[in-house]
Amino acid sequence: MPTSLRLAFAGTPDFAARHLDHLMSGPHRLVAVLTQPDRPAGRGKRLQPSPVKSLATEANLPVWQPETLKTSEAEQALAEFELDLLIVVAYGLILPANVLAIPTLGCLNVHASLLPRWRGAAPVQRAIEAGDTETGVSIMAMEAGLDTGPVLMSRRLNIRSDHNSGQLLSELATIGAEALADSLDQIKTLITKAAPQQDDRATYAHKITKTEGDLNWHASAVELARRVRAFQPQPGCYTHLDGDRIKILAANAETGGTDQLPGQILSADEHGLRVSCGEGVLAITEAQLPGAKGQPIAALINGHRDLLRAGRQMTSLTHG
Repeated sequence: MPTSLRLAFAGTPDFAARHLDHLMSGPHRLVAVLTQPDRPAGRGKRLQPSPVKSLATEANLPVWQPETLKTSEAEQALAEFELDLLIVVAYGLILPANVLAIPTLGCLNVHASLLPRWRGAAPVQRAIEAGDTETGVSIMAMEAGLDTGPVLMSRRLNIRSDHNSGQLLSELATIGAEALADSLDQIKTLITKAAPQQDDRATYAHKITKTEGDLNWHASAVELARRVRAFQPQPGCYTHLDGDRIKILAANAETGGTDQLPGQILSADEHGLRVSCGEGVLAITEAQLPGAKGQPIAALINGHRDLLRAGRQMTSLTHG
């Protein structure tokens, strides 16, 4: 039987909650759960707990929601837990060096990429956007640098041509939770054998801005199809037509040339909505109009034939 460890868990979104749920069924003692403060959400902008807080509260685990860990009071509070390890999964707050040094065995992070590729805030989205065919999770011993610590364990996962980031993140949560549990079972051995990252092979997954979702029709159809998958469900891709912002929920790239302007609708019928790009054609298969739900494109065309018809010009407010 593995030695029971005193753990605290720090995380916020559903991806983190999936890891916490797996830990709760293991042999280790969870003495505290850290998560970000409740945030306004929904139409009423009421304060909503994070998925991690909801799960921890339901399990009667102590929840701590500091605004920052960069204070002596936060350090003292964490030290009083007498932790063997702090597990960090998509927490969203920076852990200063003094905090990283508090647990006896340090702090572990589950990162949704095969480090050193895609260090940073948006590894899943950037992997799909770049056309990667493989990704995974890395269990990393945390240090002061951004995702630079030695890797204790990694698990690989193929990226399918139809994966969007929401689907891929869900699958990564499954293998990440399993890898974390396996790492804890042999933690002392793994820490001593952990391999430093090869910094010269590092790439960075910069935080996604909302304007990146504004499709640039001068790009290739392959690039745009990847971006649609990468940014679904968040922050989403969109275009503009007659002043309306249309969300593009799913699309495929078609090869072949066209002499039409980028952004021009080539055809709109029961087979779909085909739009000219800088190179190739983007075939939109699912979209959403303002104030409506997302629909398969054939149904959307059927209800909005004046708006979605061949010859109309889609535009980008960001790229022109």
